[in-house]
Amino acid sequence: MRLPALPAAAAVLTATVALYMALVVFGNITDFDTNRQFVRHVLAMDTTFKDPHLMWRAVTSSTLQDIAYVLIIAWETLAALVLIAAGAVWIRGLRHRSGFGPARRLSTIGLLMVLLLFGAGFIAVGGEWFSMWQSKSWNGLDAAARNFMMAGLVLVVVHLPGANAPAD
Repeated sequence: MRLPALPAAAAVLTATVALYMALVVFGNITDFDTNRQFVRHVLAMDTTFKDPHLMWRAVTSSTLQDIAYVLIIAWETLAALVLIAAGAVWIRGLRHRSGFGPARRLSTIGLLMVLLLFGAGFIAVGGEWFSMWQSKSWNGLDAAARNFMMAGLVLVVVHLPGANAPAD
């Protein structure tokens, strides 16, 4: 019984991102304050160059900062759950030698959620709007870029020709 290589790779990679996102959520919930401080400092822009032309963007309300952090965790949770479901559907498809369309669609949704979070949320909004790149102590751009690239690579593999084909 030979597994089709490309669907198997898509399954393993999707499950890997699912595991990663689940661990991120677990960490953010069980160690709530660590990343809350990160979000607070980024939104407050208190470790940037403090250019008066940019500081009007700062969000200094701890209530709004906490709402943003909880929304991030909720988004991460939903992405993790979608990717876990996608991994399960990939595995079911591999076991039954069936088409992988549903797994591909679920993976796409979950991976796009990760790309939106790290690309639009952390790189664009955090990095540029809130000038996170200026901070030596609260700069998460490298980690966000790694997460963005990982999800992007997996999305490409999921959409390679043949990743949707049933086993021969």
